[in-house]
Amino acid sequence: MLLEKIQQENDIKNIASEELDELADEIRSFLIEKISVNGGHLASNLGVIELTMALHLCLDFPKDKLIWDVGHQSYTHKILTGRANRFDELRKLGGMSGFPKRRESDCDAFETGHSSTSISAGLGFAMAREVTGEDYRVAAVIGDGALTGGMALEALNNASKLKSNFIIVLNDNQMSISENVGGLSTYLGGLRTAESYQGLKSGITNSLSNIPVYGEKIVDKIRRTKNGIKQLVIPGMFFEQMGILYLGPVDGHNIHSMVKTFREAMKVEGPVLVHVRTQKGKGFAPAERHPARFHGTDAFDIENGLPAVRQEKAYYTNIFSTVMRKLGDRNEKIVAVTAAMADGTGLKRFRNMFPERFFDVGIAEEHAVTFAAGLAAAELIPIVAIYSSFLQRAYDQILHDVCIQKLHVIFAVDRAGLVGSDGETHQGIFDLSYLSGIPNMTILAPKNKWELSDMIKFAVAYDGPIAIRYPKGEAYDGLKEYRIPIRYGQSEIIVQEREVLLLAVGSMVETAVEVHRLLQERGIAATVVNVRFVKPLDERMLKELLPTHRLVVTMEENVSTGGFGEHVLSFLDELGSEVRLIRVAIPEQFVEQGKIEELKRKLGLDAEHITERIVREYQ
Repeated sequence: MLLEKIQQENDIKNIASEELDELADEIRSFLIEKISVNGGHLASNLGVIELTMALHLCLDFPKDKLIWDVGHQSYTHKILTGRANRFDELRKLGGMSGFPKRRESDCDAFETGHSSTSISAGLGFAMAREVTGEDYRVAAVIGDGALTGGMALEALNNASKLKSNFIIVLNDNQMSISENVGGLSTYLGGLRTAESYQGLKSGITNSLSNIPVYGEKIVDKIRRTKNGIKQLVIPGMFFEQMGILYLGPVDGHNIHSMVKTFREAMKVEGPVLVHVRTQKGKGFAPAERHPARFHGTDAFDIENGLPAVRQEKAYYTNIFSTVMRKLGDRNEKIVAVTAAMADGTGLKRFRNMFPERFFDVGIAEEHAVTFAAGLAAAELIPIVAIYSSFLQRAYDQILHDVCIQKLHVIFAVDRAGLVGSDGETHQGIFDLSYLSGIPNMTILAPKNKWELSDMIKFAVAYDGPIAIRYPKGEAYDGLKEYRIPIRYGQSEIIVQEREVLLLAVGSMVETAVEVHRLLQERGIAATVVNVRFVKPLDERMLKELLPTHRLVVTMEENVSTGGFGEHVLSFLDELGSEVRLIRVAIPEQFVEQGKIEELKRKLGLDAEHITERIVREYQ
């Protein structure tokens, strides 16, 4: 097998040119096989195999710098830098990350996980090279969906100042996670179909090149000017008007064409954008048909693409999806907003039922929030569905544009808490901290699937900024009998005893019930409270229960700094209470990848570890 010849970086250069397509096929089969067992990002990686190979043929690692936007499509890069033998531990605790990691390899120049960052980071490398006088090359890969992000456009604007070579590779597969939307997508679509321009460019270039002595010089001069052939045929070219030379489109599955184009790009003194057209899911029929479904996938059957493990329970995202559809029927003022995540956040059904009230703004979380603020100011009821780790990108907009004005914007904060295999960049463990410090913000967290439904309905009836945070995965279906009406700022007592007061936030209620049972076996009485409202704090409940308890335990899937436990601690200090407090939370650290249950045990968030802490403190 050719793949066995790839043991370290740059080994691909020893593969014969006529064997490169065969190597691409082997990599494709390898990825399908490994991801079918371990899960991972499939469609995006299948789409960039040839593109990655072409870059590796042109660049010298680790000297040259390759920066991936988001980074979930870096699997082939990992293979070509000698990490194929680590794919059995992909995304596992202590194993290889599904994203670029500098600690893994010197060939991973920059760690990424969120979108629209690669051009900024690459430009930083290129500018640093000018300052230090080094001679490495810099290439940044960005998807057409990520190009809609404001940060990418800011970087493009700044790149025009660069005097040395900087290659920006636009991976154009017409997809973010969901299908791309917006004006930039339409613009790129025009470039894809500009065959008359491509033919004219080739014809003029070939004709000029045939002129004796001066032909090549004329062609080179045209390439170097911003007002080249493109300006004659497609006036106002977006990239070139920003001072960035544009090359392409080029077939992203033709290795030889890309190598030729990249080598042309390497001759440019300044920023150059190479437009590469790829197909997400290339080479695996189920992923080609359903690229969004195979963006991030669990283990599946290679024969048909179906999940290897059948989903038994409803996921929180499914509950949200069902409630949104029903509320859309009942209230015409409800509108839904998402940032390129219609499928992931569960808004696909709402979009199908109420297309005129559904808004996908592309990968632009900041815009999504301020856009929603405008909708709310116009007296609609926007529900903004964004993953916890992505919502943090819009902190200023939440604070400035929503909360200062006390606008009725509902934030459906999906994937809150530990999310597992995607690792540091995707763990939703900071939202309680960054949201609870904002005046006028109300924060809720449901204990089970029924309470999520009730909280969304409560949020619609409420008037002001409000966030509901719920975890990834199967929705807890216990405690069904506990479904008292939600009243502003009031907690819910599940079990009332004495001695130990368990204050559990959202997903930790299930754990608190188990802790109560384990404490009972040790002869220790405990009260279990479903906090419901992280903000405002239920001070009345605390004042009523504190006299009969000598130990308070706060439980949350959030970092300890700025979290719920810290707010309880502050309240106890204000009261002058001598009741001891244990804060069960995630330490102030970034959390690596692994199964959620594994991570909870490692971080001490499982019932057994919490019980042992309580017993030690209680004695």
